[in-house]
Amino acid sequence: MSPAEREGDVLTARDLYRFYRAGEEETLALRGVSLRVRRGETLAVTGPSGSGKSTLLACLAGLDEPEGGVVHVAGERLSHRPEADRARIRARRIGILLQSGNLLAHLDLRANIRLAHTAARTPRPTPSALLDQVGLHGRGAALPRELAGGELARAGLAVALANDPDVLLADEPTGELDGTTEQRILELLRERAHNGAAVLLVTHSAEVVRIADRVIALRDGRSLP
Repeated sequence: MSPAEREGDVLTARDLYRFYRAGEEETLALRGVSLRVRRGETLAVTGPSGSGKSTLLACLAGLDEPEGGVVHVAGERLSHRPEADRARIRARRIGILLQSGNLLAHLDLRANIRLAHTAARTPRPTPSALLDQVGLHGRGAALPRELAGGELARAGLAVALANDPDVLLADEPTGELDGTTEQRILELLRERAHNGAAVLLVTHSAEVVRIADRVIALRDGRSLP
């Protein structure tokens, strides 16, 4: 067990740097960002558009690779490894809820959850149990296009929870939801943290910030003191 695990840190990032090139232009998206999230803790990451929040989330999920720095999940190094290794760690350890959605349009909700189960390769909560948990009882046969906005958000969260993750990462999890649906999503996220997951939420929402145990702000790719 690593020192981070002994101290309860499930997600750690140290000195992350990420830049993008377009011709001769170079944009620094992350400039030495470090963070940690302990088991049972909710961390909110705030900042204006273009501050690096989505890039940070992608690096923390292993969907993107930083040029410098390293990410560890449950004591296991995620960064600077082949994509197959990062995918394996994601399947076992990380749940991801992105603004663009995490549902496959041609699969019903039950099949979307089963696909996430297959990637995890270990026994996980049943599709029915997960859909019940997010308030979508009896909707397992529905396709994503048949759902309203609030239902889509809850279905996406069910898929993110399908592998019973140690770390839950969410990009604007409440988006443009109505107040009632937003509160339901926030309750589910807090419940997940209460059950022992490390939860990190990228957000502009004051309501999301309100439920967080800690908040860090990004500006121009740097975390503010």
